[in-house]
Amino acid sequence: MTVLGSVAPGFDAVRDAFADVLADARGGASFAVVRDGRAVVDLWGGLADPASAVPWRDDTLCVLFSGTKGIVATVVAALDVLDPDAPVREVWPGFTADATIGHVLAHTAGLPYVDGEHDMLDNAACAALLAEQRPLWTPGTRVAYHALTYGHLVAELLRRATGRSVGTLVRETLAEPFGLDLHLGTPEYLDGRMARLLRAPGYAISTVLDDPERRKIVERMYAGLLDSDERMNSAAYRRAELAAGSATGTARSMARLYDLLGHGQVVPPDPLARATRTWSEGVDAINDRPLRFGLGYELEDPIGTYGPTSRSAGAFGHSGAGGGRHGAWPQAGLGFSFVTNELRSENADGRADRLLEALSASL
Repeated sequence: MTVLGSVAPGFDAVRDAFADVLADARGGASFAVVRDGRAVVDLWGGLADPASAVPWRDDTLCVLFSGTKGIVATVVAALDVLDPDAPVREVWPGFTADATIGHVLAHTAGLPYVDGEHDMLDNAACAALLAEQRPLWTPGTRVAYHALTYGHLVAELLRRATGRSVGTLVRETLAEPFGLDLHLGTPEYLDGRMARLLRAPGYAISTVLDDPERRKIVERMYAGLLDSDERMNSAAYRRAELAAGSATGTARSMARLYDLLGHGQVVPPDPLARATRTWSEGVDAINDRPLRFGLGYELEDPIGTYGPTSRSAGAFGHSGAGGGRHGAWPQAGLGFSFVTNELRSENADGRADRLLEALSASL
């Protein structure tokens, strides 16, 4: 498949790595790097819709899955209206768990799934159920990725603190002021730009997990989303303002967002420093995967999610289901983003790793 776009002088290795990614693709992808406000890598190619052979274009939008969490973490830090040390019930009367806002943002609240019949697209209903739910552990004592409930909880906290929906806050705090092509609650007029998601053969979730009992919990957490092509490609999913995973955007805008953050824009220095220091770390109590979180952001970890250790010191951002990777390398003064519509299992996906290694070698 043809590589489209451009790279600045000295970044040819990144173009070559992206060409390798496309050569092995059933779908499409884009990779962007913005450094000091300048796009030094802006590449795309492949198919936005393999079934109808629609090509990936420079403005193709794609569901970002958990890359959404980094966007929402930025909104939380920019508004600075949620005290991470405050009990959740201080903002949300009737919330029964003895959890702080920091526990929610750092994935230690012990509420990794909604117990009871629910529609994952209904933020308010899921939040109401979570408010009455007993945590699986004492909040703050264990870390485990709250794949979808992070979004229900944070959206409700923001709604109560500001009186506005999380999608409105993304638009008013990030997209409009900084001209970012990012959307939470994607409007109908953008449907024609959407990439169609597809799962690679053998796609699986939580590939490091062997325990059958905890596997049942993981399946419960993701049921009806990553196991359903229909749901993940539905207009209803894109319209839902799911703060954990339904944002759409371009690699160019995600890379620009993280470059802005790394240069002290969008979020003032003190709130950003607080949001990007370690608030939780350890092996996921459910998934067995090493984790390290700030206040909603993923941080550099022992398995190299954010690239070579020579570059990833101080890195923050958020990955997304199926291969997306978005973040900042503050020491290198850049933001990066890899977006794809072809979901691959973590243990069989080296695309973003290859691109970040080439980027490191180019600096």
